[in-house]
Amino acid sequence: MQGIRVTVEPDTLDQENRKFEQAALKRPVFLNSVPKSGSHLLRNIVRMFVPVEQQYQAQFIQHQLLNEHLAAFLDERNFLSWGHLMFTDKTAVAVGRVRHILLVRDPHDWVLAQARFFLSDAFQGGVEFLKEGTLSVEAILNMMIFGIAEKTPPLASTFAYNALAWLGTGVHLVRYEDLIVALSDLDGDEAASFFKQLLDACGIEQPKDWKERVVIGADRKQSGTAREKLTGVGVTLPDELPELQRQMIEFAAPKLRKILGYA
Repeated sequence: MQGIRVTVEPDTLDQENRKFEQAALKRPVFLNSVPKSGSHLLRNIVRMFVPVEQQYQAQFIQHQLLNEHLAAFLDERNFLSWGHLMFTDKTAVAVGRVRHILLVRDPHDWVLAQARFFLSDAFQGGVEFLKEGTLSVEAILNMMIFGIAEKTPPLASTFAYNALAWLGTGVHLVRYEDLIVALSDLDGDEAASFFKQLLDACGIEQPKDWKERVVIGADRKQSGTAREKLTGVGVTLPDELPELQRQMIEFAAPKLRKILGYA
């Protein structure tokens, strides 16, 4: 996609971060994700456990910008960085020695999240026709599944290169839905285990005040892409993906949900 512009509100997490004692990372960490899978939520939570000086905030790294931001992975300061990197020979080499976290989302919910984002004022990238009110909801959802010619890739390609191809390469897989469940009951054993595994994968020792840090990082007011901030959506999308579109996903990307652990 060319000419994409995404408007995101700034947060105050740097200031919040400095209220806590932080331990330096000993290896670089990269938070990779399928677009529209809760990237900002995961990033904001992990940011609360890493010194601000070790956070690579110059860019949300994507494959077309990789050569300009290799320092995020190679600099001896051991940065925490984030972005959407597709699996290629160059990206695999670039992140070959970093701690690699991979965030995914159930394709059923991803279609709705992607549609909601494209319909919002936050996104401008050659798909403004979606906002004109001439298309049915079903047509918009189908475009999220099968792609828009010369503008957006189909769901199958997005998940194949941003998720499936990374599996088995040493990444720590995080499902958005598991993250949400953990956040819903931070006092529970499941949440403690979830965040311990996440922090271990990042090379971070879980501090005693981890819950407080998670609450701050997960605060929706700190996320510029939280659902309630995506203004301008003139189309009413369903809360759940219709059955026909679910079948379309199974046709377009057989076994995708099963491989990711959703079926």
